[in-house]
Amino acid sequence: MSPEETKVGKTERAEDQTGRTDASVESAQKPEPRVYRRRWLMVLLFSSYSLCNAYQWIHYGIISNIFMQFYTVSAFAVDWLSMVYMLTYIPFVFPVTWLLERKGLRVVALVAAGVNCAGAWIKVASSKPHLFWVSAFGQVACSIAQVFILGMPSHIAAVWFGPKEVSTACSIGVFGNQLGIAIGFLLPPILVPNIDDMDRLAYHISIMFYITAGVATLIFILVVFAFQDKPPVPPSHAQVALQNTPLSEYSYLSSIQRLLCNKPFVLLIISYGLNVGCFYAVSTLLNRMIIDHYPGEEVNAGRIGLTLVISGMVGSLICGVWLDKTKMYKQTTLAVYLLSFVGMVIYTFTLHLGHLWVVFITAAALGFFMTGYLPIGFEFAVELTYPESEGTSSGLLNCSAQVFGIIFTICQGKIIDVYGTLAGNIFLCVFLFLGTIITAFTKADLRRQTANLKSAAESEAVSVCLISEIYMVFKF
Repeated sequence: MSPEETKVGKTERAEDQTGRTDASVESAQKPEPRVYRRRWLMVLLFSSYSLCNAYQWIHYGIISNIFMQFYTVSAFAVDWLSMVYMLTYIPFVFPVTWLLERKGLRVVALVAAGVNCAGAWIKVASSKPHLFWVSAFGQVACSIAQVFILGMPSHIAAVWFGPKEVSTACSIGVFGNQLGIAIGFLLPPILVPNIDDMDRLAYHISIMFYITAGVATLIFILVVFAFQDKPPVPPSHAQVALQNTPLSEYSYLSSIQRLLCNKPFVLLIISYGLNVGCFYAVSTLLNRMIIDHYPGEEVNAGRIGLTLVISGMVGSLICGVWLDKTKMYKQTTLAVYLLSFVGMVIYTFTLHLGHLWVVFITAAALGFFMTGYLPIGFEFAVELTYPESEGTSSGLLNCSAQVFGIIFTICQGKIIDVYGTLAGNIFLCVFLFLGTIITAFTKADLRRQTANLKSAAESEAVSVCLISEIYMVFKF
């Protein structure tokens, strides 16, 4: 081969290597996933308006006997002030998740905080004995706001947090909701005493409503000025892949169809609904169950509810951190579900013993596992359904929870009225046992985890290839 041919061959090889190097450089120059410190502000703001909304869900139920006396309505009517949260969620969840996909987190957050604030101010005008319908109207507004809140923890965690902290972030999002329920158990019995003077009672109720409205207004203002839709650069390889998918290629109806054809996810929908539905029933009817065995203990009923939820908040955080450390989604879900069933059995057969301290302990155990299950269910769902939207999968889970919550609350309430508290709680135990069995048969197909590992491996391979090709260019 002549010197000229050799020179031409080297030049062609160099150009070929340079072309491939340019492609590798272009791939390598795509922004690597990163996290921002402001992610903690986003989850804090979400937790704040979720807290305020959850507080308004339970603040009627924990002093149901007082509101029955004030408004001269039945126990069933007061129960519906809590159940309306469950009923409203079912028809609105699909439009809201569609809106989330089209408009993003900021629009959904603004609507949630704004409607929640409006509902709180409507209830301020209902502190008269003949204005039960106004109070119900305000509660309906708050229940609509809840639709924009309940399925968001996993979505906010995925959009703002990296793969090593996504479960912890989801548990913090759930934490806010549970803290609101805890405050809803604690404050109303303190702010609204059980007295016969209707004028004084109206004054105390109005004070409670004004405090709620003031807090809701402050949170709404903070959301308006501080809440952001998403970070400039996605926090994980899985989110990079999702955000690079054109919106025109996404079909909401097709996404729902794929989810409902996903057998492990369908089993999770059923088991999640059974567990959270039982929690809703226990929370809604807690005052009636405690007063039935411990008359005149409205304040302690609130404290028991507080214990139930506070222990659950601890359980949620521990389970979130555990999932981030171990990624053992199926094993953790099954263990926590089984212990929720055991906790419900113990609570059921110790409630009537006549010792309040026993009820506090059993309620703490029940809450730790039953509420601790919430972020686990969200995160397990996201793993099973990736690359489908976290908002859609969470929406379907919560829709199931609301359906079972309504059924269980109505059925358990009627059973308690006819057969007593023991029979009502046994009714819930049966369904928690059924949910444990379903969870055991749910296959752990961890798609998001697989996608993150695959993308990280590909990114590392591109970097190695880039270094190798640069070396070859300079060698020639």
